[in-house]
Amino acid sequence: MANTVKIIKSELLSDNWYILKKVTFEITREDGSTEIQTRESYDRGNGAVILLYNTTQKTVILTRQFRLPTYVNGNETGMMIEACAGLLDKDNPEDCIRKETEEETGYKITEVQKVFEAYMSPGSVTEILYFFIAEYAKEMKVSSGGGLAHEQENIEVLELSITDAMNMIATGEIKDGKTIMLLQHIKLSGIL
Repeated sequence: MANTVKIIKSELLSDNWYILKKVTFEITREDGSTEIQTRESYDRGNGAVILLYNTTQKTVILTRQFRLPTYVNGNETGMMIEACAGLLDKDNPEDCIRKETEEETGYKITEVQKVFEAYMSPGSVTEILYFFIAEYAKEMKVSSGGGLAHEQENIEVLELSITDAMNMIATGEIKDGKTIMLLQHIKLSGIL
């Protein structure tokens, strides 16, 4: 299925936090017919996410923080348990995730392994996420983590057994898609 797409018009709807655009485009189908469609596209940049794991202890490092969109969509506390993640800004994915890991979790890691890339909400958000894993050890802990105050981050660092983390998916305590994907990757790969 090879569609041809031609952007007709792109209107800026918001440039408050990130960029929201209304895009009108013409799509030519395989049979040669064309159709005009309009969609909204939210551009917040690309990101990286990492799951830290310890093979000896069979543990993972996750974070807990408030996420407003989940709160307005029924999450009573707005708190989410997630793998460490951040926007790339001007960094490459590997440098970004090393920096975010130290800021959020307090662990200074050097070796990271990219496992895959994924669009998390391709119907409306432009972001592609780069997924990483890395082994951690107690001696890599250089600070308490918790995020950056000037970014208004208030992040709790959690160390959980892989068994507990997987059970938290089943109970609904972990509902974050990127985190579920990385936890399942670690289990399916036989790493933990």
